[in-house]
Formats: sequence, C-alpha cells, structure tokens
Amino acid sequence: MAQKKYKVFVVDDNNMFLKVMHKFLSVNENLDVHAISSGRECISRLDEKPDIISLDYTLPDSNGKEILEKILHVTPESQVIIVSGQNDINTAIELLKLGAYDYIVKGVDTRDKISIVIEKIIEKIELTKENTRLKQAVHKEYNFRNLIKGNSKAMENVFNLMGKAIQTNINVSIIGETGTGKELVAKGIHYNSKRSNMPFIPVNISSIPDTLIESELFGYDKGAFTGADSSKPGRIEMADGGTLFLDEIAEMNLTTQAKLLRVIQERELYRLGSNKPIKFDVRIIIATHRNLSEQIKKSEFREDLYFRLLGLTIDLPPLRDRGSDCLFLAKYFVNDFCDENNIAHKKISESAQEKLRSYSFPGNVRELKALMELSCVLADSEVIEPAHININPLNLQQNLLSQEKTLQEYNEDIIHYFINKYKNIRDVARRLDVGKSTIYRYLKEKE
Repeated sequence: MAQKKYKVFVVDDNNMFLKVMHKFLSVNENLDVHAISSGRECISRLDEKPDIISLDYTLPDSNGKEILEKILHVTPESQVIIVSGQNDINTAIELLKLGAYDYIVKGVDTRDKISIVIEKIIEKIELTKENTRLKQAVHKEYNFRNLIKGNSKAMENVFNLMGKAIQTNINVSIIGETGTGKELVAKGIHYNSKRSNMPFIPVNISSIPDTLIESELFGYDKGAFTGADSSKPGRIEMADGGTLFLDEIAEMNLTTQAKLLRVIQERELYRLGSNKPIKFDVRIIIATHRNLSEQIKKSEFREDLYFRLLGLTIDLPPLRDRGSDCLFLAKYFVNDFCDENNIAHKKISESAQEKLRSYSFPGNVRELKALMELSCVLADSEVIEPAHININPLNLQQNLLSQEKTLQEYNEDIIHYFINKYKNIRDVARRLDVGKSTIYRYLKEKE
C-alpha cells in the first residue's frame, strides 16, 4: 500500500450510510476520509482537491450528472465513483463517457464494492506516478552528457549529431573502434527520441551463430524446426514502435543480409515456418568497427543494404583522439568507483596523469575504466601513482620486446591480447588473418 494519505470524499444524504462508510474506510491508514451530506457542500470543498469521490447520484439538492461535470471541471484529477440505487445501463454508460471512474449499484455489498474500487484507483494513481518517475529517471540517465562523458571538440561534434538524430526517425550508423561506446550513443538517441516509451532492442550480430541469426531476427512459429516447441517473436518484432540496434552489422552473412534488406524494404516479416506477414515499425541504428565501404569492395557486404541502413553517420572517435577527455574520464571513473564502494575519493598524481596521456588506449574508454577501477584498489593512500596504473604489458606498440620470450610465447600473448580486446573468435581470427580453428586450438590447449 502506498505511503501517501489519499483524500476521499464520501457524498451521500443518508447519515447512517455516511457513518458506516467513514468508519469502514478509515481503518485504512492511507485514507483521509471525509463524510459529506450534500452536493452543494461537495462542490464548495473541491478546493481541497480530493483524490477520490464516492458520489451518490440521486442527492435531493443536486443533479448527479451536473455535480460530476463540475468536479471534472474544477479538479479533473479527482477520480469519481458514481453510486446509484438504479441499475440503469444507459445512464451508467453516459456517466462513464463523461469521465466517471466507475458506476456502482447500491445493494448489501455497496460498502465492499466502493472499497475495492478505491483500492484499484490508488493502484492506478501509484502506477501513473511510478511511470512518471521512471520516465524522468530515464531522461536524466540518458541525457547525452550524463550518458557519455567528454568535453573535447570531437565529442561536441558527436553530441551535435545525436541532437539532429533525435528530431526524426532517420536511420543512424555509428562507426567506431571497439570500446568507444557505440551502444551508449544508440541508447542516448533512442531514449531522447519520440520512440523513448517504446522498446530499445539490441542485437549483437557477432555473438549469434550464422545458423541462428535468422530465427533471432525474424522469430519462428511452433514446429518450424526441430526443437521449436513454441512460437517466439524475433528481435525485429519485439522492437515494434521502438528502436532496433544492430551492433557489429558487418558480421552478418550475405544470405541474412539479403533477407534483412527485403524485410526493411517491405516493412513486414515472416516468422520462420509461417506464411503470415507481420507488419512492424522500427527505427534502425547500426554500429560497426569496420569500414563498410571496404567490406562492399570485398563483396562481404551488400551495397543496397548499406544505402538502406546508412542514414545519418556518427563517427565515434577513439580515446586517443579526444585530447583532454582521457584525464577527464579517468577522474570521473575514479570518483564513481569510490562512491560505489564507499571509499574516500582518490587523486591522480601528475606523474600518473602523464602516464595516462602517453598511452594510446587500444581498448578505448572501456580499457580506461578498467584501468582506473583497478588503480583505486591498488592504491593504499588517497593518491594514485604511476605504479598503480597497471597498463597491460601486452600493449604491442610500446612493449613488444620488453621481455625475452620464445616465438610460441609471443604468439600466445598476441592471441590472448586480442581475445580480451574483441571478445569474439571471428573478430580475432580476421584481425590476425588466421583461421578460427587456430584460435580454438589455442583455447583448447589452455584448458
């Protein structure tokens, strides 16, 4: 039950009924019950802004319909329950159309009926308040500058493009290296757009095997294939009215690309195993760390799908190109980690800041966040020193030959580095120009 006191007017010319209702409803400590014996008194007290009014329709001094209209005009947020001795369907329908919450016919259970309806009204009010609170929280959380930290000129350009994206339903392409925050940008656009009350459905193409990608995107009907014991909507269908975020779109195979193109063009899909078309309305945001133009030249991505999806392009800069944002973010991550773990805030020494400035951050913002959280744990005092910033010794640009190892050991280090960076076997294999079996063999040997 809610904590707020809800003001309830019980309006009836029967004094005994008023006493019974006042005593019965007042048992609920969340209700502030007022017994009112006439229509005129009810109208004169509307400035008290009652949350709920139980109104006798046949008061001797007033017409029930006129009182209802007056209530809805003066305090439209008040919920009105009409209580009548007549089971008149036409009157009930008319009053409900005017704005009454419910129509109750008097009887032996009138008291209980009114109580039940009051509980439903309170649930509705609380749900409305909670939805409003959540919307406000979502708006605050997904405000561009709350979601994505940065003051550099490069990020100002990103914020500017995001602002343009939210004004229409144009598709958006987000280009950027792994760890730059492509999904955060997609969420920022969705939750600040006109579709913010509808679903945001992310799909990481690289994490779904080719054999399952179509059923994930388009859904399937019961019996479509072995193991399909029930029907399941696809991600596109789930995103209806909202935003579909296709992350790492370049990893989609050409067969699925062709089917996706048709689905986007027709704005309808068929679940696997079904011949029933399903209409949908989605805004599509794609993301990739690859150059799609180069993928087209290699015949690895369809040109017609590319132009269908391209829309507004947002090029998300790597951390090394964001100037002072590196230190700005480092301090933010340190403070945030300290707050979450209820420990004293730590400062980053000048020499530690210099160490951060001199590092290229191949893992971008994601890597910086991990580094700073670890530095907070390693630092015994309230100052983070260079020794506490545990930059990965596998940073190939700076430390390739810092240790004398065998060729096999270097190979293993390189594979391990890229597995940690990309989190996807296909990406690692392509980046190193080796077969996936080589990576799998390495992982098996490490078991």
